[in-house]
Amino acid sequence: MVGATFEFFGRVNSVRIPFNKPFVSQQARRYMLESLDSGHQSGDGPFTKAATEELLGLIPARNALLTTSCTHALEMAAILMDLKPGDEVILPSFNFVSAANAIVLRGATPVFVDIDPSTLNIDASQVAEAITDRTRAVLVLHYAGVAADIEAIKAAIDGSSRRIEIIEDNAHGLGASWQGQPLGTFGSFSTLSFHETKNLQIGEGGALFINSDDPKFMERAEIIREKGTNRSRFFRGQVDKYTWVDIGSSWLPSDVSAALLLGQIQAFSDTQKRRKEIWNTYHEQLCPWAELHGHRQPFIPPDADHPAHIYYLLLAEHIKQADFIESMSARDVHVTFHYRPLHLSTMGKQVSRTVGELPVSVDVSDRLVRLPIWPDMSDSQVAQVIDAVTQ
Repeated sequence: MVGATFEFFGRVNSVRIPFNKPFVSQQARRYMLESLDSGHQSGDGPFTKAATEELLGLIPARNALLTTSCTHALEMAAILMDLKPGDEVILPSFNFVSAANAIVLRGATPVFVDIDPSTLNIDASQVAEAITDRTRAVLVLHYAGVAADIEAIKAAIDGSSRRIEIIEDNAHGLGASWQGQPLGTFGSFSTLSFHETKNLQIGEGGALFINSDDPKFMERAEIIREKGTNRSRFFRGQVDKYTWVDIGSSWLPSDVSAALLLGQIQAFSDTQKRRKEIWNTYHEQLCPWAELHGHRQPFIPPDADHPAHIYYLLLAEHIKQADFIESMSARDVHVTFHYRPLHLSTMGKQVSRTVGELPVSVDVSDRLVRLPIWPDMSDSQVAQVIDAVTQ
């Protein structure tokens, strides 16, 4: 395999096995060409509709809207909730910045809590401690596509005197479930990412899912996504002209992107099968090495079906994360760390509230490394990664 040169986290690396390699199905390529030749390349065309219907087959929410990113889907959810100054949203500090930004952009306050040391998901016991009379929502990240403890989170918010919503950041979780129910169907709103590192990818893109049966949310979400106009109603013939009726932005992806997405969805079962084969091979063959040296492998609760999105290792405390990453690079394998705790960031200190010291988030951030996993990995490449890890 010819060495790949790419830039990741500000450094240029040349390795034989990259951390990620985007996959594009042949059907997706054909759909994109068809879209380019169709005369309709902007959003809400035939491929947008078809891809949305296919997504609802994977995550059977009441409604879904394609967006230009998961970040924008989170921002739309915050607008739909009418978050405002004085409101609070509870979320894990071990998280991507988009979750916090969606809250801060509405003038509300992120309230950071710690993560469960077994699943690396939000610590449900801290949710109850973090709730105040200002709490509007709990924003749940299903880390690595492993379900957060939804039952415990619901129990915590049910004890509150006010209505508190659950928002699912399901960027890692397409294809996963909890107790047989697909992730993305538990919260009032949920979001997906189609970034090139995700299981279903189109380079950049996302989706917002609406589980409420109140039609006002879908109607307003369409308006927000269309720059604050009722343009979608105009195209359906419900109004004779469209105009500015609400706040919003340009968060509607092109029909060309939707064409790519449709083809990727149709290949999803095949790519998922391969990802799970790779994940399981890592898990089985690294087990003796991990037990011998005190490293920890992912934990999957019995009620959770995960999508093989991330294969991570929690290194033993005496192994420095940076040294491990450097040694793997020297063996032509690119591995990387993950989130840095948001409560310790420059912005986090300025705009958030934190419940306690969050020691698990800090510890996990310093010890977690992620191994390469992508659908086109060959068995020999997987074996090379395992050899590099265990040397």
